[in-house]
Amino acid sequence: MRPVLYSFRRCPYAIRARLALVVSQTQVELREVKLRDKPDAMLEASPKGTVPVLILPDGSVIDESLNVMHWALNQRDPEGWLREDEAEALIERNDGPFKYHLDRYKYPNRYDLPSGLHHRDEAAEILFDLDAMIRSNGSAIFGPAYTLADMATMPFVRQFAGVDRAWFDAQSWTDLSAWLEALTCSTLFETVMVKRPTWAETGEAFAFP
Repeated sequence: MRPVLYSFRRCPYAIRARLALVVSQTQVELREVKLRDKPDAMLEASPKGTVPVLILPDGSVIDESLNVMHWALNQRDPEGWLREDEAEALIERNDGPFKYHLDRYKYPNRYDLPSGLHHRDEAAEILFDLDAMIRSNGSAIFGPAYTLADMATMPFVRQFAGVDRAWFDAQSWTDLSAWLEALTCSTLFETVMVKRPTWAETGEAFAFP
C-alpha cells in the first residue's frame, strides 16, 4: 500500500514536497486537489486545509512540506540533499520574511495595499543575498551540488519571478537567475509539474512518480 499525497500542482509548498519524493524514489498515490474545493477526505486527515498532506500506510499524517521532505529523504537520499547543516536557517528566512513579502507583492489587494512594490523590494534584498551565496559557492547555494536548501527555496523564488518576469530578468542577480533557470528546466522539475486531472472531479489518483 502506497502513501497518499494530497497536492496542488502550483503550490510552492507542494512542489518542494514532490521534489523530495521524486529524488528519493518514494512512490505515492497522488491526489491533485483544487484549493477552493478541498475534498472532505483531505480535510479529515488535516483540518488546517493546506497542501501537501501525506497520509502514510499506518494512518499517520504529515502535513508540513518540510516534514514531508525530511520523511522522504530519510527513506532514501541518493543525492545527499540532507548533508548541509546550514540549510535550516536559510529555509527559515525563505519561509518567514521572504514568504511574507512575496505574498504582499503578489497579492496586494488581498492585504488592502495600494501596491506591492515595497514588499517586492524587501524580498529582493533577500534574493540579492541568495545570489551572492550562489556566486560564492558555485552553481548552488552551498556549493556545486544542490541540497535541501536549493530545493526548499526554489519554488518560492520561481513564484516571485513570475509576478513580473520582465522586472525580475532586468535585475543584476545573474547567478540567481542561472540557478533558477537550471532548476526549472531540469527533468526533476518537469516531472513534478506534470498536469493531472483533479482527484475530486474524477476520483482518479495517480502513481507518483
